[in-house]
Amino acid sequence: MNKSAIAIVLALASSAATAHPQAGGAHAHDFISGFAHPFTGLDHLLAMLAVGIWSVRQSNAKWLPATFIGMVLVGVLTGVAGLTIPGLETGIAVTVATMGVLIAVAARLPAAAGLAMVGVFAVLHGNAHGHELPAAASAFGLLLASAVLVYGGRTLGRVSPALAVKVSGAAIAATGVMLAATV
Repeated sequence: MNKSAIAIVLALASSAATAHPQAGGAHAHDFISGFAHPFTGLDHLLAMLAVGIWSVRQSNAKWLPATFIGMVLVGVLTGVAGLTIPGLETGIAVTVATMGVLIAVAARLPAAAGLAMVGVFAVLHGNAHGHELPAAASAFGLLLASAVLVYGGRTLGRVSPALAVKVSGAAIAATGVMLAATV
C-alpha cells in the first residue's frame, strides 16, 4: 500500500462518526434508511467487513457471521428499549481497532472466545442503530445490510492474498484508533 493510499484512509478515518445518537441529526425510519445506515458510518462499515474477513480463518467460521447478525438484532432491541451503553462510541471504535489487529496478525481464537467477542461487538453496533433507527422496517434494512457486509467481508477474506488481508487489517486497526481519538 503506498503512502497516498494510507493518507487517504487516515483522512477518512479522522472524521467523527455520524451514525449514532450522540451525533444528532434526523433520520427516516424506513427500510432503505436502515439498509443504508451501516454503509454511511465508517466504523460500522469496517467492523462488519472485518468480522467477515476475520471469520474465514477461524475454526467456527460458519457460525461467526450468523452470531454477529443475530447479536446485532439483540443490540437493536436494547437500543429501541432505551438501554444506553456507557462509552458506546468508544466501544464501537475499539471493535474496529480490535478486529483490524486480529486480521493483521492472523489471530485465531478458541471458538467460544471468538463467538463471545463477535457477539459483544455486534450488541454495541446494534445498540447504536437501535437508538437511531427504532422502527421495525429500518431494523430489517439494517440486518440485511449487516449480512451483506459481513458475508462480503468473508468473500474478501477468501479471495484476497494473505498479505493483502494483513495490510487491510492494519489499515482497519489504524482507522479504529483514529475513530477512538475523535470520540
